[in-house]
Amino acid sequence: MKKYLLTGVLIWIPLVITIWVLKLVVDTMDQSMLLLPAHWRTEYWLGVHVPGQGVVLTILIVFVTGVLAANFIGERLVRIWDELLHRIPFVSSIYSSVKQVSDTLFSSSGQAFRKALLVQWPREGMWTIAFQTGVPGGDVVNHLKGDYVSVYVPTTPNPTGGYFVMLPRAEVIELDMSVDEALKYIISMGVVSPVGRADKHAAHGGIS
Repeated sequence: MKKYLLTGVLIWIPLVITIWVLKLVVDTMDQSMLLLPAHWRTEYWLGVHVPGQGVVLTILIVFVTGVLAANFIGERLVRIWDELLHRIPFVSSIYSSVKQVSDTLFSSSGQAFRKALLVQWPREGMWTIAFQTGVPGGDVVNHLKGDYVSVYVPTTPNPTGGYFVMLPRAEVIELDMSVDEALKYIISMGVVSPVGRADKHAAHGGIS
C-alpha cells in the first residue's frame, strides 16, 4: 500500500507543480489583454475568456519591439527613451539598475551565468555549486590583490536567493556542466545528478 502511494505521489507532484507554474505564467501574461479594447477580447464576442491570448499578444509585442528597435530609427527612439527615464528622479535609479542587470544576463556577448563553478562555501572544506557573474569592478578592484571573479552562490531549493561573493580565480573550479544541469542539481538538493564527462562517454559506448 505504502509503495503504491509513494509511486502515485512521485507521479503527481511534478505534474501538479508544472501545471501550477504554467498557469501562473499564462495568467500573468494574459493581463496584457487589458491593453486591447474590450470588444477585441473573447469575453465580448464569445462570452468566455480563452486562456493563452495574452501569451500570444505578449510574444507578438516583444517580437515587434525587437524588430523596430533593430533599425536606425528604432535605435534612436530607444536612446531617447533611455535618456528620458534616466532624468526622472527615483525612476532613474530603478530603471538603470534593472537595465544593467538584464543587459548583462540576456546579452549574447555577456558572460553572466555562462559558467557553472565549484567553490568552497561557506567555509574551507565544504563545497557547493555556484555561477560566475563576471569580474569585480569599480573601487573594489583597488582593494583586491590578484585575479578575482564575481560569483553567485544560490540557495537550495530556491536558487533565486543566494549570496554574491568575490573569490580568487585560483580557488574556483570550472565545471564541465551546463547551467541548466547545475540548476537542476541545486533545485533537487543533489538528488538529480548531472551526467559527467565520463558518464556521457560510457553512455555513448566509449565513442569519442
